[in-house]
Amino acid sequence: MKPALLAKHIADLTLSKKAQDVVLMNLRGLSSVTDFFVICSADSDTQVRAIAAAVEDGLKLKGERPYQVERGSPNWVVVDYVDVVLHVFHKSTRPFYNLEKLWGDAVISHVEDTPIAPAKKPAAEKRSATAKKPTAAKKSTPAKKPAAKKKAAPKKKATAAPAKPRSPRRKIAS
Repeated sequence: MKPALLAKHIADLTLSKKAQDVVLMNLRGLSSVTDFFVICSADSDTQVRAIAAAVEDGLKLKGERPYQVERGSPNWVVVDYVDVVLHVFHKSTRPFYNLEKLWGDAVISHVEDTPIAPAKKPAAEKRSATAKKPTAAKKSTPAKKPAAKKKAAPKKKATAAPAKPRSPRRKIAS
């Protein structure tokens, strides 16, 4: 895979795990070590590992394997594909290293996560989608008459025996 295409694919894979502030840095002519840096940030250490793992797994499906992976710190993972190097930083660690400033002569492009727009339906399909769909024929059964409500008999007032007067409480001498 060509380095520019690989870098773009890596950036897309980082965005699939909700990476933030994804930057592609073109280092051609500035470095003999690599052609591109892909730099991104994550909200947590777990997300840093998840982004790096998603890139590794996604590129393995394309037949690309990393030359080296550095997971020495929970705040920063480096995945080296020789022509493209991925840096996944925790959002609090990235400003400290500030690779964008260190490689200030590089051409930097920000990669945005663009939602996929739903495909537009042709006019013929739109009409058919709004047309009333035929319903399956139901077996005809004779309609049942609703059950008549039974009238409740009037309640009789209960005649209770007169209450007995309560005896006063007595104090027990101790």
